Amino acid sequence: MTLTIRRLLAGTALAAGLALPAYADETIDITLVNGHPPIFLWVKHLHDTFIPTVNAALEGSGYAINWTEAYGGTLAAVGGELDAIEDGLAEVAAVPTVFLPNKLPLQNVTYNTPFGPADPTMVMSAMETLNQTIPGMLDSWHAYDAEYLGGGFALDNYLLMTTFPVHSIDDLAGHRIAAPGPAVNWLEGTGAVGVAGNLTTYYNDIQTGVFDGVIVFATAAAPARLQEVAPYVTVTDFGAQYAGALVANQTWLADQPEVVQNALRAGAAAYTQAYLAEQAQRVAAAMAVIAPDADHLYTLPTAERTRWAAALPDIAGTWAAAADAAGLPGTDVLNAYVAALQAQGADLGRDWSQR
Repeated sequence: MTLTIRRLLAGTALAAGLALPAYADETIDITLVNGHPPIFLWVKHLHDTFIPTVNAALEGSGYAINWTEAYGGTLAAVGGELDAIEDGLAEVAAVPTVFLPNKLPLQNVTYNTPFGPADPTMVMSAMETLNQTIPGMLDSWHAYDAEYLGGGFALDNYLLMTTFPVHSIDDLAGHRIAAPGPAVNWLEGTGAVGVAGNLTTYYNDIQTGVFDGVIVFATAAAPARLQEVAPYVTVTDFGAQYAGALVANQTWLADQPEVVQNALRAGAAAYTQAYLAEQAQRVAAAMAVIAPDADHLYTLPTAERTRWAAALPDIAGTWAAAADAAGLPGTDVLNAYVAALQAQGADLGRDWSQR
């Protein structure tokens, strides 16, 4: 793990440092949580965009927010944010749904349909369609006393970073590859050994030989300096992935004035727009950092990408059936997601729908 990340992880909860307006008649305490450190873009825009937007929306309303920012494991570890919301330890969270495939299966539809579009904006648009048209998407949060505020974040096109060159799925045989949550399924049938992991430990785990590589995305790999330990980059075009949402504690939110609720939703919308805009700017620069020359960069040919997608079992169908069995609209979500992508002209390596 780099010195920068160690310092960020060691930090205590941050104060927002934004002055409360003198004309506020009531101040509301809000703890905002995410388990990752601010080096990552989805945390950065909590401070840079979400909080200022909420504050601006409340100007002149008589209400102000006293923010406590709890990032980098200071209140909740990665994947523990939803527990912090349910337990009332935090009022608002950026919940990385990718690490909660069992608690929030519907929000993980993208991770069960790999080789989708590389454009995160396209993925976010499709997911927003699901949130607007399938009630079960929003209702699934309520089991954890959480309320979806809107927006969220998608991660840029996933690729492979390894300690050895990869030019086909045949090169993966016998190697231990880490991946986030359900992305481990993308390795089934390749001969690789998939292991669940997350960005906060990838560097050390590769450096110490626990893993031979990771499935990751460029804008996180570059600040984490993963190229130092996994210098071979293979552009697999696994696709961009919906990875998290902004939520509030449902019980707490219901007790807040309507103007505060609206301000939080406005903040969530602005957060997503700003995040996607900066992400688009960062991708090319990140790729230049992690793959500085042709010796360390390889793009899978379309035929090999299609071969990899076809080699996978029907992970989408299995996922949808399990969700259906749990009383959730898994098949409806799957089919609607694929249809929403196809309506946008997305490049799909495989049609995962169950029609």
